[in-house]
Amino acid sequence: MSLAVAADATVPVEAARRRTFAIISHPDAGKTTLTEKFLLYAGAVAEAGAVKARAGRRRATSDWMALEQQRGISITSTVLQFTYRDHVVNLLDTPGHRDFSEDTYRVLAAADAAVMVLDVAKGVEAQTRKLFEVCRARSLPVLTFLNKYDRPGRDPLELLDEIERQIGLRPTPVTWPVGIPGDFRGVLDRRDGSFVRYRRTAHGATAALEERLSPDRAAAEEGDAWRQAHEACALLDEVGATPDLASFLAGESSPVFAGSALTNFGVQHLLDAVVDLAPPATSRPDDAGSHRPLEAPFAGFVFKIQANMDPAHRDHVAFVRVCSGRFTRGMTLVHGPSGRPFSTKYAASIFGSERDTIDVAYPGDVVGLVNAGGLQIGDTLYEAEPVAFPPIATFAPELFASARPRDTGRHKQFHRGLTQLEREGVVQVLRDPDGDPVPVLAAVGAMQFEVFAHRLAHEFGAVADLSPAPYRAARRTDRRTAEQLRNLRGARVLARADGTLLALFDSPYQLQRLEQDHPDWCLDPVVGAGEAP
Repeated sequence: MSLAVAADATVPVEAARRRTFAIISHPDAGKTTLTEKFLLYAGAVAEAGAVKARAGRRRATSDWMALEQQRGISITSTVLQFTYRDHVVNLLDTPGHRDFSEDTYRVLAAADAAVMVLDVAKGVEAQTRKLFEVCRARSLPVLTFLNKYDRPGRDPLELLDEIERQIGLRPTPVTWPVGIPGDFRGVLDRRDGSFVRYRRTAHGATAALEERLSPDRAAAEEGDAWRQAHEACALLDEVGATPDLASFLAGESSPVFAGSALTNFGVQHLLDAVVDLAPPATSRPDDAGSHRPLEAPFAGFVFKIQANMDPAHRDHVAFVRVCSGRFTRGMTLVHGPSGRPFSTKYAASIFGSERDTIDVAYPGDVVGLVNAGGLQIGDTLYEAEPVAFPPIATFAPELFASARPRDTGRHKQFHRGLTQLEREGVVQVLRDPDGDPVPVLAAVGAMQFEVFAHRLAHEFGAVADLSPAPYRAARRTDRRTAEQLRNLRGARVLARADGTLLALFDSPYQLQRLEQDHPDWCLDPVVGAGEAP
């Protein structure tokens, strides 16, 4: 069956209504709070809560995992779909902690744009730079939100300079704060010169009260605060820092908004910008660089797998980004890696840990396939003509630990959990091809081990003892080099689930010497299926 025959004319219309974006930030910049407030303004929740809420108040919708609620941080990604202004918004919430950069990378592979949240007191931090490099690699348009302006912080002009200098994006403010950080009066809307004054609501639980004033009235009522904001905007005009849609979509500039997610100041401006400025779902290149038309038969790829989102059912969900065509529940697709037919009888739309049966989805949407055995992160599903999308990379591991079940009677539960958590990408699991049964866990950050142990104990009933492994460097290798390393002290060769051989070294200096003395050995930097920055 040809793509032309199966083309669906309604698909481009529906795709144009979709906005699929991720929120990225340094820990504690307010990403999860902003996520919750987006849901509030879209009417998806009746009252906003906060992750660090007092006892008795509701938790953030996006942070559904028990460990997230205990720690007050995001450690896993999730999907939140809602409607706003007759658009379907797919918000991909990402982990804030640097130890989970790999999960964020996978989520960004499914996004069409990103919102970068900066704390006005801290500005651009190390994690922000790392995540933006991922956005740059994918040419994602980025909107910037200067958050926590209701608290003491840095001069916004200084922050703009820092964004341009450290990230390489040209900041182009759309709204500008009136009042210094900690004395936030509202924003000057550079599009029409008006002043939007905000008033607080109790605990930020409902939409902020807004009042739009003319420039003359703002000058009379706000005095020096308005004058200083007006002068700053005049300076921005002089240097050409004006919003430009073409450069934004090209990943060269970033529209900037100021506000406070906690008090809801400026949140609606940012949500409106997602609808008005962020690109809709468009055709995506396959791994050969060709674009499969939106109206072509269905195609999508798995960017995340998550188990036990609903402890009562103990199931797992594969998150599939729809890239082309119309998805209809029950349709039979082809699993790209195996070529086998794949049934989609159990399909759901995802809202945090909650799910509803989904019958139809379009490009830009995320479909949750429940208990979809055999799917792996990066797998393609398609209808009609075959397609494969660019692979999703894994980060090079930096930390290693051996893992054993504390209770040998829970051996089966231990290995079942190990297999599932490896499949989700919580950690990389390395095994000895020569038969040592003790697996070695590899991770980017130490908290991945903590999440692994917590979930293994609470979801699979197997308490694990983790012991730090001595390895300090890893390289991808081949069988010929593995034979040379086999009897070398301070080196060990293990295998990932995909068959990739990794050479682990106790000392980076030993590795450097081997690379110098044996340039013909295969000791390549460790990447997954595709290279992560």
